[in-house]
Amino acid sequence: MAQAVVDFTGQGWLQVGELLLAFVLSALIGLERQLRRHSAGIRTQAIVGTSAALFVLVSKYGFMDVLGEHVQLDPSRVAAQVVTGIGFLGAGLILTRHGAVRGLTTAASVWETAAIGMAAGAGLWLLALVVTALHFVITFGVQIFGRHLPGNVDRQVQVRVVYVDGRGLLRAVLSTVTGSGWAVQRAEQRDDPAGGTVSVTLELEGSQDPQRVVAALTDIDGVRDVQLYRENELE
Repeated sequence: MAQAVVDFTGQGWLQVGELLLAFVLSALIGLERQLRRHSAGIRTQAIVGTSAALFVLVSKYGFMDVLGEHVQLDPSRVAAQVVTGIGFLGAGLILTRHGAVRGLTTAASVWETAAIGMAAGAGLWLLALVVTALHFVITFGVQIFGRHLPGNVDRQVQVRVVYVDGRGLLRAVLSTVTGSGWAVQRAEQRDDPAGGTVSVTLELEGSQDPQRVVAALTDIDGVRDVQLYRENELE
């Protein structure tokens, strides 16, 4: 009886390297998102990019054993379905709250990560590297440049302030925030009777440097802690 021949075409070190490239580049984008406290961090981006690369590799090599005179396949069809499918994931990251649209940049980054993974899986490593570099140019360089333009777009930040209870400090906190050029869009307060403190999370909108309002809040007598834990561009 003839033994079946196992064909490992498309499962060599070259393909493993393409998967690893997709993983590393996707994780870099996820790291940028996570360090800036956005959703879709390292895990999400790395999974999206690596999976997209695997889909492309499957579309290139996964059907070699059935190709023949009567069977013809179009590898680009799988790639097209990846683009369509990633749109549903990106849509789930977009939120609308108080008339402001959030998550557009994060959703776009997931779409971009899928494209980078597909490029790596297709062997277009140079394009994958260039687009990854351009991601950081866009998220950091363009953002810094845009802040110096006249009429720049306002941003939304969230600030968590912990202060001593019973001293009427909330009025001082709000006065400091508005005096620093920020508008309060939403406030959520939580009491800690055991610790004798109150924490209030403020959702602010403005175009000033958020670190300045953090410094001003820290200088208020009775304020225990101030954290700037999320910053989103309005797009």
